[in-house]
Amino acid sequence: MGLYTLLQDSNFQVDRLVTSVNKSLERVTMHGLHKQLLVEQTKSIGIPLSVIELPEKTDMETYNRLMLESTSQLINEGYTHAAFGDIFLEDLRAYREKQLESVGLNAVFPLWKKDTRELMSQFIANGFKAITVCVDAQKLDESFVGREIDENFLNDLPSNVDPCGENGEFHTFCFDGPIFDYPIKFDVGEKVCKTYEHDHESFGFWFQNLELQ
Repeated sequence: MGLYTLLQDSNFQVDRLVTSVNKSLERVTMHGLHKQLLVEQTKSIGIPLSVIELPEKTDMETYNRLMLESTSQLINEGYTHAAFGDIFLEDLRAYREKQLESVGLNAVFPLWKKDTRELMSQFIANGFKAITVCVDAQKLDESFVGREIDENFLNDLPSNVDPCGENGEFHTFCFDGPIFDYPIKFDVGEKVCKTYEHDHESFGFWFQNLELQ
């Protein structure tokens, strides 16, 4: 929706998409989406993709260094702005703005402070199609992963889960819509639950594996 909104804004021209990928697993960071699907997605959208390859275990120092290298390259290529789909996470916005300011890029947030329920209804009404590929097991059960986003999905969400998953409750793969030249065809594979340790706490996530047809 962030990209869709920007493409309709005459003040901006979107010439590059940038995403970080786990280098060893070849999957999008956090989403668990295979790189092949990401590449096919951006081909259908028709905007060139730059991939930032991250080590499997990345600390903030390494992450910031790699991001600095990538954003500096974008500056050298003449880019002036970087856009994000963040909606209301103030700390995340402040972090992005601070990091980009250090290299001379301006941050843009086309969806900022918009109502998340209305955004998702608009997303569906506009003909976008997406499937959940990762859900926070502390907030949602297994049935919510591998499920297509529609009004029934939104109505089934618990009251403490944001309709856009803005707090990280779920992540999606968008495979069709008005900005796509063709829908991405994929097969739905197995569901996997993975547990991660952070600050002596355990966090579980359900992942839905998708394979490009």
